[in-house]
Amino acid sequence: MRQVELDGAYSDQGLTFPGPLGGPIDPSVLTRTFEKLVRRIGLTNTRLHDLRHFHATLLLQQGTNPKVVQERLGHSSFAITMDTYSHVAPGLQKQPARDFALAMGKAKPLDN
Repeated sequence: MRQVELDGAYSDQGLTFPGPLGGPIDPSVLTRTFEKLVRRIGLTNTRLHDLRHFHATLLLQQGTNPKVVQERLGHSSFAITMDTYSHVAPGLQKQPARDFALAMGKAKPLDN
């Protein structure tokens, strides 16, 4: 059903998985639908929540600021995000180290 066909009954609430009228849907309906889809494409042991972890891990591996990832996930603290995703954090240090080394090579000595 398209939003236009609902004659104003649709209420966009900014949800990732809205129901037919834009509001929340029953989580069990979403879970069952996801399980059917993953079985159909042959994935095993894949939960809907795994997509959340994939999203965060991919963003961190691509160099997204961890604070931004924390905000996207809705974690109440930065520590929760980093405790959960610290396994991808070591690789995040390579580019900043290169950037710092490059900046140090261009830095001018301070006059005392």
